Parts: sequence; C-alpha cells; structure tokens
Amino acid sequence: MTRRKCTVPYLLRLARLLLAVLLVSGVLADAASAQDYPRRRTLLDFLFGSSAPEQPRYMPRGPEPRAPLAPRTRKKTVSKPATPVARTPALAAPAPPQGPAKIENAKKILVIGDFFANALGDGLEEAFRDAPGTQIETRSNGSSGLVRDDYFDWRRQLPKMLDEVKPAIVVVDLGTNDRQQMTASGNDQRFPSDGWFTEYEKRVDGIVKILTNRKIPVIWVGLPPVKSPGMSADLVKFNAIYRKATEQAGGEFIDIWDGFVDENGAFVLTGSDVNGQQARLRGQDGISMTDAGKRKMAFYLEKTARKYLGDMASPGLVRLDATSLPELTAPQPPKDNPDSIPPMKISDPALDGGSVLLGGKEKPSANKTPSPRDLLVSTGLMPTAPAGRVDDYRVTDTSQNSK
Repeated sequence: MTRRKCTVPYLLRLARLLLAVLLVSGVLADAASAQDYPRRRTLLDFLFGSSAPEQPRYMPRGPEPRAPLAPRTRKKTVSKPATPVARTPALAAPAPPQGPAKIENAKKILVIGDFFANALGDGLEEAFRDAPGTQIETRSNGSSGLVRDDYFDWRRQLPKMLDEVKPAIVVVDLGTNDRQQMTASGNDQRFPSDGWFTEYEKRVDGIVKILTNRKIPVIWVGLPPVKSPGMSADLVKFNAIYRKATEQAGGEFIDIWDGFVDENGAFVLTGSDVNGQQARLRGQDGISMTDAGKRKMAFYLEKTARKYLGDMASPGLVRLDATSLPELTAPQPPKDNPDSIPPMKISDPALDGGSVLLGGKEKPSANKTPSPRDLLVSTGLMPTAPAGRVDDYRVTDTSQNSK
C-alpha cells in the first residue's frame, strides 16, 4: 500500500516535468522560427490545435545587403557619329480614284450651309466625279445658321460668294444649329415661341430672294433626322418652312428624310446605300454622316441638278466650243519617199478587187440559148419533156409499136 502511494505522486511530478520541458521547447522553437524559419507544429498543436495560420515549411532567405561600391573613374572616349541606316518608307494608303480633269468652262454647283452642307458637297463631288463639265464648290461653316448672325451672317456673305464663284446652281442645306434664342430688332426671341418662328421665316425668305433676284436656280435640301427625338421633331418644322419659302420663289425643295429612317419612321444608323446594300449611314453621335450617307444625300438631288446642267453633267462628255475645240492644221503634201504607199481613192475599182464599180454594166453572157427557167419565166410554158421520160405525155402511135 505504501509503495503504491509513493509511486503515484512520483508519476505526477514526472508528467509535470515533461510538460514543462515541452512548453519550453515550443517557446524556443517559436522564437527561432520567427527569426529564420516558419513556425513548427508542437505536441500541443497536435493535441489542442493551433490558431496561427499555417506557413510553408521552408522560406528562402533573401540576399544579404552589401556595402555600396566605390564609384569608378571612367575614361572619356570620343564617340564616332553613327552611320545613318537607310529605312524603307512606309507605304501610304492608296489615293481614291480621280476622275477626268474638269474643263475650263465647266458649270459650277455652289453648296452653302452648315456641316450637313459640307457632307452634301462631298457626296456631290463623288456623284459628278466622272463629269468633266461639272464642278462642285462647297462654302460651308459647320457652326453657322440663320439665328446667330453675329457669328456668321449668311445674308451678307452669300452675295460675295456668288460674285466669286458665279455658279450655275446654288444648293442650300442650312438650319441644324438654329434651335436657340434669337435676337431680332433689339428683342430676344426664345425658341420655340411664335415670335421666333415669325422672324425665322423672314430670314429664310431673305436667303431665297438673294438667289432668285440673280436668276440663279436654287435647290434647298431638307434636313435629315437625327438620333434625338426632340431635335428631329424641331427639324420637321424647319423643313416645312424651307419648303414653303423655296417653292413660293420658284425654286425646288428636296426632301431626304425618308432615306434615313426605317419603315416605321424611326431614326436608323444603318440602312440602304445608293446601290441597295446595307451600309453604315450615320456616325456614332447620331448626327454626322459617313461616306455612304454623304453619297446618299447627293443621290436625292442628283437628278434635279442634271436637269439644269444638261450635257455638262454627262460622264466623259465634253462640249466642243471656242475654248475646247482642237487645233486644226492644213494637210501636209506627201514627201518623195519610195517606201511610202500612195493613198487609194474610194472610187478606185481595185479597192474591193473588182473591175467595175457598183451599178456598172455587167459583161454580156457568152451563152445565147435561154435556159428552161428563163423560158418558164418569159412564156409561162414548160419545155417539152424528152421522149420516153415519165413526164412525156405526148400521144404515140400504138400500131407501130405493135408491129
């Protein structure tokens, strides 16, 4: 009994000692791992778990810092100029095909207006590229209109343009920038009041009268729709004013609205081009025109413009007048050259290998005996068939045959 009592306390003390040793070793291991290596798992971690996140077993050490090197002294060397290397120039983009040169007396189409007029001018240049008798002159100001005459006054600038260009036709495409306040007679007219539209109609009439007073055909092209529904609704009202003023003055109004909407009348970015193929017509902003859209704008007034220009709008056709006639020179006499062949007259019978001209007398035939055909034609009687032939119907003496 005494021996058992002494053994149990001894074992308890031994277990406490071992536990203390393990705790001390774990602390030392954690301290060492914190400096050089990651923390290793101890017996307590296996028994009770560890709250510290597990790290990789080995962690490479970085290079030890080195002392800065003393600056080196370098010898100064004189560098030779580098030999230039010949480089091949980059290939430029191919230029668009150019049409024939315009003749000196080509008729001019003057296009005036805002940025839509600039796009229309580009489309007309493409449409009449192959017409040497037609020339396009575009005079546009992208931010201009009929409202801000303090910025650009079309009623004052247009007569100067007409005197300079001397056009055969004037094409107007203007008004996209006019949805703003207007100052008239010292009063501010806000858009879209009744007073604003009254003053705007007067200014449109003023532009048309400047052209009609000079007896110049005027073609006013309507504004196309835009992406903004509210702005498109205002442009419809503007087109009605342009149509009324132009037609009352004897001009022509060209409506291009339907070419840039779908079957429901909604604005579209992509639609049919002049060839009936689907193409991008408008820019991403919903206002500007692409190359296909510019050409489509010109398509709507191309027929009307050709009506005024006549033959000068035909491709490849040049009207011969005093300024475009070729120089005429007298024919030079033939020189004495044995190798030259004299010209042959049209009246020479040997031209076609015959001995007489057409209509000349034929040579008399050597055979005087008429042919059976000639006898039939002249007398109407068949020649007598030879005796014994199947078509010989003459009556013969049967008594002699019987003898």
